[in-house]
Amino acid sequence: MATKRDFYETLGVSKSASADEIKAAYRKMALKHHPDKNKEAGAEDKFKGINEAYQVLSDAQKRAAYDQYGHAAFDPSASGGMGGSPFRGGAAGQGPFNWSYQSSGGAGGSPFEGMDFNDPFDIFENIFSGGFGGGGQRRARYSMRIEFMEAVKGAEKVIEVEGKKKTIKIPPGANDGTRIRFDEFDITLDVKPSDTFKRDNYDLYVDQAISFATAALGGNVEVPTIEGALKVKVRPGTQSHSLIRLRGEGVQHLQARGKGDLYVRLVVRVPEKLNREQKRILEELQEVE
Repeated sequence: MATKRDFYETLGVSKSASADEIKAAYRKMALKHHPDKNKEAGAEDKFKGINEAYQVLSDAQKRAAYDQYGHAAFDPSASGGMGGSPFRGGAAGQGPFNWSYQSSGGAGGSPFEGMDFNDPFDIFENIFSGGFGGGGQRRARYSMRIEFMEAVKGAEKVIEVEGKKKTIKIPPGANDGTRIRFDEFDITLDVKPSDTFKRDNYDLYVDQAISFATAALGGNVEVPTIEGALKVKVRPGTQSHSLIRLRGEGVQHLQARGKGDLYVRLVVRVPEKLNREQKRILEELQEVE
């Protein structure tokens, strides 16, 4: 039987982490490995493991049991060792997330009665969507693939769900994995990558090639932004891969004021072929250096 990974390690937190730190770590990890977004092999198993860890560490009583007994605290087959399994009262379950330990009464009963492991997708919904409608039934979930600029600037999309056309408003600043609640279902956005920009939260990064002469002597160069081309000044003696920060030229904050920044990485383009005059000038420069 394979050894289970430590719950604190699974969420990437220390054993002294606060409840808020555990919740924040769970949100980050669950979004990354949710099967609706992550199509890599094993993503669903990782997602379930993350939820199992969160269910234990977010509950003070379960966390105390785990700190004392480790994984054996939730394994009904565990026995022996330091006092044996704390669940001598018996157990019943279907899979790793549905165990319910029943007390048999008296001193030998389970001290953790009622500690049920819930469906990991329900845990995710409760954290990110504030619970469910429809008498506790899981809401229908759909994935929508959109263009990079549709996510950045917002858009309206008409889709057909259950035979009915629905208009979905995508707010400016949406990102890959953003979930939109709509009537009886949820839409998770799958954003296509941009050929021009790389996004990091609300900041953008773009590579801009400049000539060797411009890098050495300085000058102006046009760089792309999400609102169109913009002229920026290149200082004399600029080194390749230098960054220029353009404040407020990034992505609109989702449902909030303000924008991220745009970082322009200047990449010096070295000519592959030189004519006779160019070669002579560079040779003279080499002698001076």
